[in-house]
Amino acid sequence: MRAGARRMMILAAAAMAVAWLIGGALTASETTMQAPQQKPQMVEEVFKNIQALKGITVDDFIGTMGVMSAALGFCCSDCHSNAGTDKVAWEADTVRKQIARRMVTMVANINRDNFGGRQTVTCWTCHRGRDRPMVTPALDYVYGTPNTDRDDVLTQAPGMPTPDQVLDKYIQAIGGAQRVAGITGYTARGTSVGFGGLGGGAQVEIYAKAPDQRAVYIHFADPARGDSTRTYDGRTGWIATPLAVLRVYELNGGERDGARLDAQLSFPGQIKQVLRNLRVGLPNTIDDRIVDVLQGDGPGGVIATLYFDRQSGLLVRTVRFSPSPIGRVPTQVDYSDYRDVGGIRMPFRFIFSWLDGRDTFELSNIQLNAQIDPAKFGKPNPLGPR
Repeated sequence: MRAGARRMMILAAAAMAVAWLIGGALTASETTMQAPQQKPQMVEEVFKNIQALKGITVDDFIGTMGVMSAALGFCCSDCHSNAGTDKVAWEADTVRKQIARRMVTMVANINRDNFGGRQTVTCWTCHRGRDRPMVTPALDYVYGTPNTDRDDVLTQAPGMPTPDQVLDKYIQAIGGAQRVAGITGYTARGTSVGFGGLGGGAQVEIYAKAPDQRAVYIHFADPARGDSTRTYDGRTGWIATPLAVLRVYELNGGERDGARLDAQLSFPGQIKQVLRNLRVGLPNTIDDRIVDVLQGDGPGGVIATLYFDRQSGLLVRTVRFSPSPIGRVPTQVDYSDYRDVGGIRMPFRFIFSWLDGRDTFELSNIQLNAQIDPAKFGKPNPLGPR
């Protein structure tokens, strides 16, 4: 199977692939994983036969697996025999798993010995969606369209607007500073469709409360499947994934910091306070429209890049990067279909993409400053009453 087709499989499987990954390799500690923990459990306490990636949290481990899959264009079964069946032994060694461990060590050594420990070389640096890196440049590539890919980390570009100018234009475009400051929370309802139509017709509930609480509930049509849920209560986050033995797990690493940033950025008036070291890079294009690119540093080493339509001033994309042992873990949200809600322009369509899936949300209703049960932001029960 070609690398592009494998990538399609990875995304089409969405949360299911992650669920198989978690569910197949649990140790006896799985029954205690969901109990409140004073100290986050490390991946080697939860999964079997962890060798090269010890000392990271479960959410960071899952993100790391996503980086590997994306970099090589692999799905689970490429490294884990019989993945996708009830006969897989996730902890069993395979040749590719042994190679992957050596690659993790190699990349760490390269960065340590040549770049002062900075994460300059990653899996993606060489593989770019192939299991074997290219050795010789193809002449069609040499004389084709130049590669304009840009680095994840931006610097302030000369001649560009200041961060304040970009953000002030955005705030004015969505309703003005006074109205934006008056948003203390909101609820939204609509539908969701996963990549390739996965879970089509699912009902969605979204809750957000300033300054940093957010919850997204996806209720699938088949009650036996359970819900897909992401919550953050201001201190702790959780993810509930259908079809997994470990149905709910707590966020303790980079994904927790990313969930916090998602919650904070739900309230645009906070951007200047939430992101540090703001800088505006060179302009880019999204859907043939010029966008101004603003970047800032968030909590826990998370980097956030925001793209604003230069003509309208509206936010059209955010990409946040969380650290992992083998490369940054990207999460992207694309916004469109802005409509007026109580004097505030809000997106009624957004696409949430991460390394293991993509959800497209179509909202039908948004209510500002509604009363929200605090339990909505807590640990989810994917099989509980709706």
